[in-house]
Amino acid sequence: MPSPSSRMLALLSLLQVRREWAGDVLADRLEVSPRTVRRDIDRLRELGYTIEATRGPAGGYRLSSGAELPPLLFDDDQAVAVALALAVAPASGADIAEAAARALATMRQVMPSRIRHRVEAIDVLATHGDPAVSPEVLVAVSEAASAHEILRFDYASAWGDGEAAPPLRVEPHAVIAANGRWYLLAWNPSTPSPEQQGRSGDDSVAAGDWRTYRIDRMRPRAPTRLPFTPRPIPGRDPVAFVAARFRGSTSTAWPCVGTAVLHLSAREIAPYLDSDSAIEEQDEGCTTVTMGSWSWRALAARFAGFDADLSIVGPQQLKDAAIEVGERLIGPTDPDRRKRALRGGVDQGTL
Repeated sequence: MPSPSSRMLALLSLLQVRREWAGDVLADRLEVSPRTVRRDIDRLRELGYTIEATRGPAGGYRLSSGAELPPLLFDDDQAVAVALALAVAPASGADIAEAAARALATMRQVMPSRIRHRVEAIDVLATHGDPAVSPEVLVAVSEAASAHEILRFDYASAWGDGEAAPPLRVEPHAVIAANGRWYLLAWNPSTPSPEQQGRSGDDSVAAGDWRTYRIDRMRPRAPTRLPFTPRPIPGRDPVAFVAARFRGSTSTAWPCVGTAVLHLSAREIAPYLDSDSAIEEQDEGCTTVTMGSWSWRALAARFAGFDADLSIVGPQQLKDAAIEVGERLIGPTDPDRRKRALRGGVDQGTL
């Protein structure tokens, strides 16, 4: 017969995996009497677990949230997942590195050796997100999005000019973490102020449009408690929608995609490409690269950034953009001669 301690752990495990259990079903699963189940439930309550008794012919029990955090019970895989999540928490962009380190140390103290060895075998060095987001700000923004309440906040300028601007008032829909930063996807129904009209990029505010805000620049005001009706997000996938906005597109694909042959090996190029770029190594240390960007000029500059000889394959928009970028870099000295040289290089497929 199992000991009372192991039986209570088994009972707690059952209560955590299902919302409600009938008393006689719990007794059958634990192979004890309903009276023993009632005694074990009382012991769990003394430990801090809030367990509600439900009425009915058979009666039942439901594990609910309480005023304090009681001891938790994890299986091996859950314990490893939580430990790894705490280890990489500094890279999340939230300012919780110290709290995560303390929580991980607490978990390691009580981990069985078989689990501790699995966690410590993975040597994780996580870089800190920059800039970090205050947990209080992140919770306030997330609560407004979850409760579908109007959010008022001050938004810092991207240029740090210190200009005071009226607080923004938006309908928050989703909080998204991407590349070590946190963003709010919101609908801004208001008309932009003159100060806001002069801004561009993610900091701009358009009337009646979806906007993306960096949460590290947000300072929420007092909760408004004003509800709003959520709007359908285009594509119904907030993550994909924000990713498309970052690329200046209406889909997750880059709006401008082109191909060039770089005089570098694939091994030298691969670390600097996005996951959606394509490479094909050619003879004599050359590699064909297809990648995208939000504009043709940005794509031409991206190819040139590899600091190697290259031949632009196409399309023609990329060739034209390469000429424009080259003209800007060369400057006004003898512009006609420079322009003819650049156009000749592009026509011949080299730059």
